[in-house]
Amino acid sequence: MPFPRPFRIGRDFFRSLSPHRPQPPVTGSLPGQRGFALPTWESDGYEDPHAPAYLRQIASVGANWVQLNPTWYQSDQATDIIRTTVETPGDSGVARMIYLAHRQGLKVLLKPHVDLEDDTDRATIRPASPDDWFRAYGDIVAHYARLAAWCGADAFAVGTELAGTVGDRRRWLGVVDRARTAYAGPLLYAANYDEYEDVRFWDAVDVIGIDAYWPLSDTPTTDVRRLTQAWAPVCDQLARFAARAGKDVLFTEAGYTSVRGGVTAPYSWTVSRTPDAAEQAAGYEALLRAFTGRPWWAGVHWWLWEQLPAETGRTRSLDYCAHGKDAEDVVARWWASPGPREGTARREARQT
Repeated sequence: MPFPRPFRIGRDFFRSLSPHRPQPPVTGSLPGQRGFALPTWESDGYEDPHAPAYLRQIASVGANWVQLNPTWYQSDQATDIIRTTVETPGDSGVARMIYLAHRQGLKVLLKPHVDLEDDTDRATIRPASPDDWFRAYGDIVAHYARLAAWCGADAFAVGTELAGTVGDRRRWLGVVDRARTAYAGPLLYAANYDEYEDVRFWDAVDVIGIDAYWPLSDTPTTDVRRLTQAWAPVCDQLARFAARAGKDVLFTEAGYTSVRGGVTAPYSWTVSRTPDAAEQAAGYEALLRAFTGRPWWAGVHWWLWEQLPAETGRTRSLDYCAHGKDAEDVVARWWASPGPREGTARREARQT
């Protein structure tokens, strides 16, 4: 089957990062995650000169994790050919980011993605030849798992929002096994909010990852109390699910575009064209109020801080990035000076 070779970098590169090869962390849960995603859709995006500054900024708001997202592509839902494009960052850039993040005291979740070239939802991927697709996908997972091990990444995601495939327990167990062979650290799968109950291999990973894009309102609103209340049934459902699975739940993605109506469709980049940073910030505040201190909740990786290279102008004013917007201030209040507020949230959580 045609399968392009991933970007390769030699061992000398890894040795240049540290006098000793990094040792991967032990398998297990990872509570207390306060993270931001820092994606790129450029082949040299992780070589961007702004990257070190972004990592410093992420650390400065109290984050302790950063998420990296190299993306591969397939032409349609049925094909078994998954390939790199000009939007796929090279391995040397990924390795550089892991090294730079660690220098800032940030842990790293390496979370590769597979997307469709026409921007159709990746949840619609349903390969005509499952054996061939899982073989190709497993090659990608094994490659990045080796990279994660070499560079000492602190956690690794074996997949993200591949809802059309997650019922195939046998083949997914094969993918997880390939990751474990290469990488000794904690593994997770990142299910979409409407997918996690369909995943048939939660027992094989260490953490339940959920991309938490639940709609919180039928209409645009900045009412934090109302938005926090909207989380209540979700919180109860996730608490029961975590108890049954015996694993923590990590929000591997959560976020809102900074537009009017962003909380009505958090999964949409195009819900409206009217900027509304206050509504984005209200979404952040409500999530942190609803979940901080829950004993089964491992934390959140916000989507996103910035993308590399950074957007500018009107596009940036409407997108998911939190940097330089009201949402950044919300995060800083909760994370950079968590003391009383976080303690209060934990006490309230124990009483519910």
